[in-house]
Amino acid sequence: MSLKRSDFRYSERLRVRWAEVDAQKIVFNGHYLMYFDTALAGYWRALALPYMETMEYLGGDVYLRKASLEYAASAHYDDVLEIGMRSLRIGNSSLLFAAAALRGEQILVQGELVYVFADPATQTSKPVPHELRELLAAFEAGKSIVEVRVGAWAELGADAKRIRDAVFVQEQHIAAEREWDDADAACLHGVAYNRFGMALATGRLLEHVPGVAKIGRLSVVRAMRGSGIGRTLLDALMRAGRDRGYREAVLHAQTSAARFYRRAGFVERGPQFDEVGIPHVEMVRALP
Repeated sequence: MSLKRSDFRYSERLRVRWAEVDAQKIVFNGHYLMYFDTALAGYWRALALPYMETMEYLGGDVYLRKASLEYAASAHYDDVLEIGMRSLRIGNSSLLFAAAALRGEQILVQGELVYVFADPATQTSKPVPHELRELLAAFEAGKSIVEVRVGAWAELGADAKRIRDAVFVQEQHIAAEREWDDADAACLHGVAYNRFGMALATGRLLEHVPGVAKIGRLSVVRAMRGSGIGRTLLDALMRAGRDRGYREAVLHAQTSAARFYRRAGFVERGPQFDEVGIPHVEMVRALP
């Protein structure tokens, strides 16, 4: 098997840690399996699949059956590696993935990982579900795997409420009476769904002042953070604002999330302030 960087739609960036280097001053060979396993977890996120919920939905789980690695060169302490992962082939009950550890354009280690889809109770193999086959093929073909629906609370409120309750009320311990307000019934909501219909992120848009939209309540389920779904949802809300004639968007960002909004073109305006017991900063951007 001959691989190159362009063969991988998905890759995970890792920096070699001191603990991963052996007496030969190179990464110990067994750690590459850990690197590949880490990248495979990221691959599931890139598919917009919360792993545990997805396997429960599919009625099975995947188990590693065989791993084969080919070593061409060594990684060293502090190297920044890209760990590529690609779905190569799906059999009746098996899934074959190609993996590679790259430093720049150089492939240091490449491998093949064979997983079996099986009943978790008996660990006996069963056919790979058609939905999963279609999703893997769509992702590798470069197709979008997330759909953002924009609409009213009556249409999207049940899914939006479930996500906001998990993130803001349960995880961040915001009092429920502070989370829910009358604006929900009147404003525009967005919910991001994966191809299995699972709701993964939500946010809302309402008028702040004439010509200015306010984006708020943006939240992503824990397992999907860092997958790009939050940005996809934010972009959809900004497009909805532009379509409604707003020239600017404003939001109150938790300071821990300010970098996320900066990458989307928002800039801070004014000092930090407390909101529901959490440090926030106002951020704005034009909606050209």
